[in-house]
Amino acid sequence: MNRVLDERMMRRAIASARVMLGHTWPNPTVACVIAKGDEIIAEAVTAPGGRPHAEEQALALAGDKARGATVYVSLEPCGERSSGACSCSQRLVEAGVARVVIACNNPERLSAGRGLARLKAAGVPVETGMLAEEAEPLYRAFRHKLSTGLPLVEASATGEGFDAAVTLEPGETPQAALRRLGRAGYTRAWAPEGSELASKLKKLGFLT
Repeated sequence: MNRVLDERMMRRAIASARVMLGHTWPNPTVACVIAKGDEIIAEAVTAPGGRPHAEEQALALAGDKARGATVYVSLEPCGERSSGACSCSQRLVEAGVARVVIACNNPERLSAGRGLARLKAAGVPVETGMLAEEAEPLYRAFRHKLSTGLPLVEASATGEGFDAAVTLEPGETPQAALRRLGRAGYTRAWAPEGSELASKLKKLGFLT
């Protein structure tokens, strides 16, 4: 294993995933790079709306060339799909990849170690935590939504990279607005910097 090469490939995946922030909700943005040595065979990012998953797209692009390749993924591959489709971990096994390198763990119930267990049971070497600190900012909101049911709220001048803006309907409280956004599947919301709404959300402890 070449640590320098591994980090370069993972940074490529992290950078690709970052570009799709705000476009893949309710799923997190994930990038997958398939490579043999320093040759990139295929790469993909979670599609708008959350599907198809990054691994699914990258494996389709790679075809038979995925066999024996190393796969770099910014977030742990799913162990099961809510749609009943083949999971990304199973797709990786069936593609015959030689190794899977992962940045961050995935606490969602359909992942949460299940994908890792499937890969390991099939004899696929797995390395986790590769550049996790660099990738983790991509998943703070996703983790927050899983634990609270509410989107993570930040102040922004433009709203670029966010899922939705926090707005209050007539008579609606900030708490109710966040619950509404959470039910809609949004994970990362924004309020205008310096606005009265941002100040109110900060006082209530909702704005980071």
